[in-house]
Amino acid sequence: MDDGGSAGVVEATSHHIGEPRWAMAIAVIAAGALHATLPDNVRSLGAPWIYPTVVVGLLLVLVVGDPGRIDKRDPWLRVVNSILIAFITLVNAQSAVHLVRLIVINARLGTADRLLGSGAAIWTINVIAFGLWYWDLDQGGPAERANRTTRLPAFLFPEMTSPEFVRADWYPELIDYLHVSFATATSFGPSDVSAIKHWSKLLMLLESAVSLLLAVLVVARAINLLPG
Repeated sequence: MDDGGSAGVVEATSHHIGEPRWAMAIAVIAAGALHATLPDNVRSLGAPWIYPTVVVGLLLVLVVGDPGRIDKRDPWLRVVNSILIAFITLVNAQSAVHLVRLIVINARLGTADRLLGSGAAIWTINVIAFGLWYWDLDQGGPAERANRTTRLPAFLFPEMTSPEFVRADWYPELIDYLHVSFATATSFGPSDVSAIKHWSKLLMLLESAVSLLLAVLVVARAINLLPG
């Protein structure tokens, strides 16, 4: 009886409480809503229904497969999650290329406000996409972190070096990675979080480069569109 009770305690404490699925769902839906605001000549994928259909469909698969809290380590869930993030990333990259091309060839882009709005939408989706990549790749993903993975982290958060200020079972969740992504996109480098693996450093470098390119080109063109 005692052995059974001890085993039950070990099993119950072998994992954290998984982070809620709704946070990831809100981030994905926000990316879709921002993409819908882009003008036709900037938005990628011809028919406007394709993007929301794919995004919502993949999101529903994840919600049904691992509802409530993210803690299932089924390989197929990781595959679907990666496909969803890759789809958001690639479509947004295509939209960014369209916008940059229009700026370079000096095409008509409407008013300065409209151009800045398009640039801000693409920039924000980029922040969300990279935040999702950091969240999905670090230590094998959120389900692995919820199950107390022994994999070494790719990001060193302040909470890891000052554990006395957080709960005993703390581990990074989506909001933490979105913060890393936002800081990288605005400061063009890490702030209080350090990338300690090569892939994480390369991803942050890429995000900084994309953000800088968008900011310079969009703002410069918007200034030219202002009435003299």
